[in-house]
Amino acid sequence: MALKFARLTRPAIRALEPGEKLAEHGITAECQRTGDIRYSINIMVDGQRIHRVVGRESDGVTRTQAEELVERLRTQARESRLDLPQGRKLHRTFAEAAEDYLTRLESTDGKDMENKARHLRAYLIPALGSERLDKITGFRLRQYRKEREGSGAKPATINRELATLSHLMRRAASKDWAWIKPEALPEIPKAKEARKQIRVLSSEQSARLLQAAVADQDPQSWLFVLFGLNAAMRHSEILRRRFDEIDFEHCRIWIDRAKAGEREQPITGALRDALKERREMVADREGWIFPATRKDAKTPYRNEMRDQFARCVTRAGLDPKQCTPHVMRHTAITRLVKARVDLLTIKRISGHKTTAMVEHYTHIHGAHIDDAMSALDTSFPNAVTPELHTRAAGAPEGVGTVVPISSASTAA
Repeated sequence: MALKFARLTRPAIRALEPGEKLAEHGITAECQRTGDIRYSINIMVDGQRIHRVVGRESDGVTRTQAEELVERLRTQARESRLDLPQGRKLHRTFAEAAEDYLTRLESTDGKDMENKARHLRAYLIPALGSERLDKITGFRLRQYRKEREGSGAKPATINRELATLSHLMRRAASKDWAWIKPEALPEIPKAKEARKQIRVLSSEQSARLLQAAVADQDPQSWLFVLFGLNAAMRHSEILRRRFDEIDFEHCRIWIDRAKAGEREQPITGALRDALKERREMVADREGWIFPATRKDAKTPYRNEMRDQFARCVTRAGLDPKQCTPHVMRHTAITRLVKARVDLLTIKRISGHKTTAMVEHYTHIHGAHIDDAMSALDTSFPNAVTPELHTRAAGAPEGVGTVVPISSASTAA
């Protein structure tokens, strides 16, 4: 339908003086200092503002062409809305999609929800929130990565944030959700991460750490350390365990939430016996193994034991900066590798998603590495002296001679 103008009429446009302008229906006509008329549009389409210069009369641009551009943009918006789910009039913004995504995952026991929510609400939504979900491109995400790097974020940190975004986008394009078309999925820019050194404790260090934990003022410290060294579990996995999840007969404990999903976690006999003894000492024999110590705590279990663990590490004569709770997990997995346990079994115990992640431990600490290096273990016999490096008797000049390199020769 053609627009009807009351102010932006052709006679009114021709009467404009330099510097004056008229606007109506999102179309503006402005008289330049040269007397030329410049047309521009400023309209809202699907919640997004479009501000664009159409052109000048000297280039053949008229008000009609500005009208046609406005109609064309709105027609394109209407056509793009044909694929929207019933009941929706506008495309989802990233902020809206992110909150819907978190709500859906929480209602279906989504994994790693704490980190996903932090990635989205602290970083991704502030940067991308107002943008249409189906219009986020790989180029825009590369800009996001550069912005985060500029703020001091490490490549590994940004990779985790973009992994959350990637999961959101893939869910959005799935048949069940159908928020966007599969072809709207952007390319996720990933950066190579510097591989961290895997730190492990020796048997003697592990024993010192456990003794220090027994002497700690927190009565739960020793059990936390015993868990870490005997089950290869993550910090959060240990603290979220309940007594009613333990199968004492078969040395198993059920983990309902973890990075790789739920699993039945094997535990050692020593840990099983300690847990059985601990259960006899508490009032709630079916409840949390590490219950919260404060009445106003957000969760019924402890969220972390970092401070207690740091005290134990210091008391054991170790460096708290290098020995974190995760080192106990590294230590347990490394012991399995050195004991020549196969990768699939280690993966079952450690709860890794893939055997490729377990292979990182075998590349460094595998027994086959030690065996291979023992074949190269060569030392210099005491019999070898500089006097032996001489020409054999009767040998021609320059044959069979070892010539030392002097400092002068090296400098030359």
